[in-house]
Parts: sequence; structure tokens; C-alpha cells
Amino acid sequence: MSYDATKLADWQISEEAEKKMPTPEQWRDKLGLQKDEMLPMGRLSKVDFLKVINRLKDRPDGKYIEVTAITPTPLGEGKSTTSCGLMEGLGKRGVNVGGALRQPSGGPTMNVKGTAAGGGNSLLIPMTEFSLGLTGDINDIMNAHNLAMVALTARMQHERNYNDEQLARLTKMKRLDIDPTRVEMGWIMDFCAQSLRNIIIGIGGRQDGFMMQSKFGIAVGSECMAILSVANDLADLKKRLNNITVAFDKSGNPVTTGDLEVGNAMTAFMRNTINPTLMCTAEYNPCFVHAGPFANIAVGQSSIIADRVGLKLFDYHVTESGFAADIGFEKFWNVKCRFSGLKPHVSVLTATVRALKMHGGGPKVVAGKALPDEYTKENIALVEKGCANMVHMINVIRKSGINPVVCVNRFYTDTDAEVAVVKKAAEAAGARCAESQHWLKGGDGALELADAVIDACNEKNDFKYLYPLEMKLRDRVALIAKEVYGAEGVSWLPDAEAKAKMLEDDPKYADFATMMVKTHLSLTHDPTLKGVPKGWILPIRDVLIYSGAKFLCPCAGTISLMPGTSSNPAFRRVDVDVNTGKVSGLF
Repeated sequence: MSYDATKLADWQISEEAEKKMPTPEQWRDKLGLQKDEMLPMGRLSKVDFLKVINRLKDRPDGKYIEVTAITPTPLGEGKSTTSCGLMEGLGKRGVNVGGALRQPSGGPTMNVKGTAAGGGNSLLIPMTEFSLGLTGDINDIMNAHNLAMVALTARMQHERNYNDEQLARLTKMKRLDIDPTRVEMGWIMDFCAQSLRNIIIGIGGRQDGFMMQSKFGIAVGSECMAILSVANDLADLKKRLNNITVAFDKSGNPVTTGDLEVGNAMTAFMRNTINPTLMCTAEYNPCFVHAGPFANIAVGQSSIIADRVGLKLFDYHVTESGFAADIGFEKFWNVKCRFSGLKPHVSVLTATVRALKMHGGGPKVVAGKALPDEYTKENIALVEKGCANMVHMINVIRKSGINPVVCVNRFYTDTDAEVAVVKKAAEAAGARCAESQHWLKGGDGALELADAVIDACNEKNDFKYLYPLEMKLRDRVALIAKEVYGAEGVSWLPDAEAKAKMLEDDPKYADFATMMVKTHLSLTHDPTLKGVPKGWILPIRDVLIYSGAKFLCPCAGTISLMPGTSSNPAFRRVDVDVNTGKVSGLF
């Protein structure tokens, strides 16, 4: 059944749907899992992915469906909602369907954007667990990451306090000679805390640590999270966690977690994160939740492991990429698929009339403030002009060899005439287009979308990467800037270009993925530029090295790894009933 999403909050819909949510034992029977393949954790369960993969290794993979979007407003355009709605719609068509989504960060959940559970009648349940830590993966990642910083700062203190002979005798360590001005890592927490972006640590005496400038980032931006999203198994996770570059020594050589002898202990903290958590939509379609990397800087996808399991268990497997197609799809296409060896059957491009109006010149959209009237009343001219952004994203996806399905994620304030404009523009660009009202009606509102996706999955595609691995870093960046973002060229700051040349000349970085760092609010590096800007140059100011994840991250514009909390954050409306323990106010 569906609920009145215009009157009930998301947490209320989740609460009602949870009354009939399958138990772990029922899920085991429904999915055909063996008893030892389910790892119960309260109302939820993790799935022992390796046992499932090994048992089903000869079963053909299902259809692989990726969900992305046009350039969003600061409110987001409903990729998670569309992913859940598509699962529900396919379920209504009687197919064996499931999916994989990312775990939400406590930062947005307690800020203005809210959780990433979807919404209305197309959301993940149980919503409270999903939004407040789930089965502990982010907490384990925080412990692992911060343990690396404990190891680094303690080592720097002891190397300052002892000479070489004392180090060897008292601590059984050799001197690493870490350069305090070249510490790459900072600390992490899972909230938006702008006051921790730049800090001084080690204030006090010689026994109070090493005094230096440091920083905090948000937990999902940790390289440990990025590693979880691309790891193949526990052995691969352990290897990668030992290869993280924490700092450089005074000769310019990398100092890794392995050098600090902390990578194995980090793996111990993260040993349980390797298995996906099983949840479901409000209509009880199974969905794995695993990893949640920052899409601005990392791959921005749920894990390769979750997709591998889903493709064995489901005939249709839905996975979502973070942010718009210029970021999320590009990384899915050229990084995640290359790392996993998996090839998608179709990409669903989520579009909203609201965002298209913004790209057509509508008033500024500000999270936490009411939408101007232009976004809730019919305005054909704004929609028509804004469709250029959607067409650009259609063309980006088609460069991968995939013919996308455009999903018009319809709000109840959108008019038939506005939706018709979007459909006409999408079809003129050569894409299938379907209207979907999954937020309002659940699976019944997503049948047109489900049918379009089934048709597209049965159509042969010619999936191919944008560039070969042999291509040099700067050439890759230039190609992505031109073919994906629409830039005329790339300008490198001198220090960034020197770093790029050094990385290109070092063979150990030859097979590293190119993981662009750019705002999600524009095709350009400037979040204020909407639509499809012309005649601009992409500036690259730095290249970050994620040596455990094997990412090189060219940075365009200014991206902060620690977002800020707004003046009207969501936590003000979250509450707990002291008699029942039920949480209210989540959205």
C-alpha cells in the first residue's frame, strides 16, 4: 500500500511500513540465502558477501542499472528517491529486483539536506537506523582513520623527544623524519563542523603531543571510506589500508600507514565493514547499504562488493551514483566499472522541473528556505531554457555507449505542460523519457519508468571508457574537462602542474584512477554558474594522493572536506519519545 506523502512525514511513513517489514529469517528465505550467510544485527542483518559470491559464482549476473542526475539544486533532485521508486516499480511488474545505496552521513542528516533514505512512498526502511549510524560502519571507519592520526602524532612526538639510539632501544622504532608541514591526513568526525576545518594541536608541554597545524574532515570524506567502496575483499582492504599516505618525510618520500605499523590495527577496526547491510524499500524490495564516500572527492558510489552481491541475487540490480552525471556517472563509468569489471545495461538520468527552472534562469534556490513562486507555479519558458543542462548530461552518458532513460521525478506541483516540455527535449536528444510519481504513489507511480528501464536493459549497448589507463594524468583531466564538463581547456597552477608531472613520471602511480574534485552545483568549478556555461577554463589548484584507494584527485576550484552546519539545522526538529524510544523529526 502507499501512504499520503503530502500529509505524513518520511519518518511517519517509515514507521507505518516497518510494521510489516520482513524479519532477518524471512529475508533469508525470500532471498534464498543460507543460514550462515546472514549476520543478524538487531532488526537488520549484514550479509556475508564472500560466502554468497562463492556459492553463486556460476549464476549469471542480473541487469545492472545505474541512477544519476542533472546538475542539482542545493536541495538535491531525488536520485535515492528515484532508485527506491524504480525498485518498487520493477517489483510491481513482478521482476526479481534489488539495489545498493550509500550509507548517509550524520553531517547532512543533522543539517539542512536530511538523510539519504529517499522520501515519500519511495524510501528505505527502517529510516531511524539508516539515518543514525546503521550497523556501525561509519563509526568503525572513524576509529580506523583517527587511529592513523594517533599513530602519526605520537610518532612525531617521540621522534622529537628521543635520539636515534633511544628510539631504537625504548620504542623499537627507526626514525621516519616526518615533515610537519607536509602532513596529508587530518582527523575526521561525522558532523558538519566548520570550526574544526583548521586547528592547532599539541598545545602544552613536551608530553602533550607535537604542536602543529591540523584539520578535521567529514567522516565520509576519509580515504578509509573510499577504500571500502572499491575493495574486493578483506585481504584487499587490509593491503589498501596499509598503503595510505599519511605524510611526507623531509626528503619528500611518502610516509604510509604501513610505515607507522598501524594499518593492520585499522583493518581490525574495519573488519566488519566489509559486509553490506540489508535494508528494504517501503514496499519491501531488498536493498543493500554499503559505503558512503564523499562524491566531490572520492568515487561517490555504494560499494563494488554490494553490486557484486546484488547482481548475483537479483535479476535487476539498481545502484546510485552521487551528485550529477558530470561527477557521479563519470566516476561510475571510468573508475568504478573499471575497478570492478562490471558493465551497466542502462543509466537512469533523474531530472526535476524544479532544477530545470533553476538552470533556465530561475531565482536562487537556498536550502532551508521556501522555494520562490517560480518553482511551484507553471513557467514553461524557464523549463525550456533549462533543458539544455539535461541534454548535456544525456550526451555525457551516451559517450559511454549507453542510451539513457530520463526519469522526470515529478513533484505534485509540476504541471502536465511542464512535464511534456521535458519529455520532448529528452526524446529529441535521443533518450527514452518516463514520468515517475514514486514519491507520491510508490511503485504504482513508477510503472512507466520501470517499463522504460526494462526496454532499455534489453537493448544492446557498446559500453566503453572515456580514456585508456595509459593516458597521462594531465591528458585525462583535459579530456574530462572538455568531453564531460564542456570546458574549452584546463589551466594548472604551477605547483599543481609540477606535482602532476612528478606523478606522471613515477611508475607506481601509472594505474591510479583519476578522481576529479569539483563542485556538484555546476558543470564548471564555480557553483554559481548554472545551465551549460560556454567559453570557460577549468583551473586545477592541486592533486591529492589517495595511495590506499589508488586515486589521484585533481582539485578544481575550492572544495572543503568539512562542510558547515547551517543556522537552521535539522537536529532542532529531531526528538525521542521517552516512553517508546521512537525517533521523530528525521527527513
